[in-house]
Amino acid sequence: MILTGRTGLIALLCALPIAFAARPALAFAVLAALLAVAVAVDVVLAGSPRALRLSRGGQTSARLGQPVAAALTVDNGGRSRFRGVIRDAWAPSARAEPRLHRVNIAAGQRIAVETQLRPVRRGDQTSALVTARSVGPLGLAGRQASHRVPWQIRILPPFLSRKHLPSRLARLRELEGMTPVLIRGQGTEFDSLREYVDGDDVRSIDWRATARRADVVVRTWRPERDRRVVIVLDTGRTSAGRVGVDPTGAPAEARLPAPPAEARLPAPPAEARLPAPPAEADPGTGWPRLDWSMDAALLLAALAARAGDHVDFLAHDRVTRAGVFNASRTELLAHLVNAMAPLEPALIESDPRALVSAIQRRARRRALVVLLTDLNASAIDEGLLTVLPQLSAKHHVLLAAVADPRVDTLAAGRADAVAVYDAAAAERARNERRDVASRLRRCGVDVVDAPPEELAPALADHYLAMKATGRL
Repeated sequence: MILTGRTGLIALLCALPIAFAARPALAFAVLAALLAVAVAVDVVLAGSPRALRLSRGGQTSARLGQPVAAALTVDNGGRSRFRGVIRDAWAPSARAEPRLHRVNIAAGQRIAVETQLRPVRRGDQTSALVTARSVGPLGLAGRQASHRVPWQIRILPPFLSRKHLPSRLARLRELEGMTPVLIRGQGTEFDSLREYVDGDDVRSIDWRATARRADVVVRTWRPERDRRVVIVLDTGRTSAGRVGVDPTGAPAEARLPAPPAEARLPAPPAEARLPAPPAEADPGTGWPRLDWSMDAALLLAALAARAGDHVDFLAHDRVTRAGVFNASRTELLAHLVNAMAPLEPALIESDPRALVSAIQRRARRRALVVLLTDLNASAIDEGLLTVLPQLSAKHHVLLAAVADPRVDTLAAGRADAVAVYDAAAAERARNERRDVASRLRRCGVDVVDAPPEELAPALADHYLAMKATGRL
C-alpha cells in the first residue's frame, strides 16, 4: 500500500476541527477512523499492479550518441481499471526519459509506452525493475508492485572516423586504377604479359608465350591484393587514460564505471602528487585511449575490407577479451562493433608474451599486424621490445598510438615557475616517446603516433602508402 500527498494534506486539515473541538480526543479518533476507512476503500478500488502483464520490444542495439527507444507493452489482466504511473528504470548512464509514464488502462486493455534512452557509455545497457503504482478513485492511496522484465540494448562504438572513409576509398580506387607498378622480386601475383625490354629480369621470360608470338615476352607481377590484416587492441591499463575531448559530450562520471575496490590503487603521498592540470585540460573530459583506438581500428578495417584484404581482430591484455576471425567482408564491421561494444580497459599490466602467442596462433601466414597500444616507455621496454623480434620476423608489424595533446599544451607553458616545471616534464615525456618510437623503427616496426582525432586518418593513410609502394 502507498499513500499520496493528498492523504497528508487531508490529515493536516483535520487538525483544525480537532483544535477547536470540545472533546479533541474524540474528534481525533473519529476523523482518524474516517480517513482510515477512506484510505482502505481507495486501496481496494485501486487496480491491481500485480495483474499487469508486461512485455518488451524494440531495438537491441544502437550507436553511442544516438537515441534508442525501449518499448514496453502493458496488458491489464485485472478486473478493475488501472490508474497511476509506470516507471521503466534503467541505469543512470542510459539517460532514460521520461522517468514516469502516466497511464489509465481499462480492464482487458493493452497499451504501449516508450522510453527514450540517450546512452553516454558503450556496452550493454540492461533494464532494471518496472514499477507500477495504481491510485484509487479518491486519490488517497493505492498499491505498488515491481516486475522484472529483462531487456538488453547493446550500445556500439560511434565510428566517428567514418567521415574519413569516402576520401580514403577514393584514394584506394585511384591506386587500383593506376597501371600496376612492377616491383622486381616482390610481386607474387601474376598480372599480365608484355614484350621484353632492356633491363628486364630474364627469369621472368615466359617461353611458351614467346614461342607462340615469335617475340620475347615477359610476365609482369604485382604484390598480392588478398592479404591478411590482424588488428590487435591492447585493453591493458594504459588504454584507460583519457585524452582529447569526448565527442559525445558525456559527463565524466557517466562514461566509465568506478573500478572495483580491490583494483583501486592507493593514493600517492602528497609530496609525490603531480600538480593539477589547468581547467581547460581536465583529464575527465576526454575519451579513454581504448575508444580512440577502436575508432581507428574500425576505419582501417573498413578500408582494408574494401581493398580485398582479410581482416581479423583481437582484443587482449593478459587474456583474450574479444575476437573476430574469418568474417566475410560484408559482415566485418557489424561483427567488429558488436565485439568492441562491451570492452572496458582492464586495470592490469598487459602480457606481451601472451599477446604474441595469441597472434601467432591465429596468423600462421605472413600478415600485417596492427597493434593499437600506447608508446609508454616503461611498458614497452619491459615487455613489448623483448618479444617484438619474434613477431616482426614473420609478420609486418605496425604500432599505432594515441598521443596526449595536453602534453604539447604543457610543453608550451612559460607563464610562471610551476608552468616551467610542467613544461620540462612534458618535454621529457615527449623525448621518451620519440626515443621509444625510434627504437621500434630500428626493430623493423612501423610507428604511427598521432593525436586522438588524427590517429584514424593517419593510420588509414599509412596503410594506403604501404599499398602504393607494394609493401603490402
